[in-house]
Amino acid sequence: MISASVQIQAQFYHLDPMEVVWHGNYVRFFEQARCALLDKIDYNYPQMRDSGYMWPVVDMRVKFVRPVTFAQNINVEATIAEYENRLKINYLITDVETGGKITKGFTIQVAVDGETQEMLYESPAILFKKIKEATCASS
Repeated sequence: MISASVQIQAQFYHLDPMEVVWHGNYVRFFEQARCALLDKIDYNYPQMRDSGYMWPVVDMRVKFVRPVTFAQNINVEATIAEYENRLKINYLITDVETGGKITKGFTIQVAVDGETQEMLYESPAILFKKIKEATCASS
């Protein structure tokens, strides 16, 4: 499957009163990796909109293994896990220095027709085309 990753250094503004990264920021980290992944297949949010589809997140899970602390460097990897009927992206956050697992999770997005606002029960052809092109380009 297709993957992309970003490296992030935890900043002071990411922390909660317990001096670890606030749980809500992990969603932000997932989003950064998701955008890198969508850029890799040339189908990020502007291209989605221009193709006539919206792709709202309808489900998300986060499993916290260890906290991220101030100035810690992390790697956030996003991988396409499913795309035929929905877009499921798996995430893995690891410590850059040790490679240790910190957090894992996934998001599920579904295609919605931009004009009718109706949810589609299978992904539109444009997503298949973009994934095929990205797969061929990396071969």
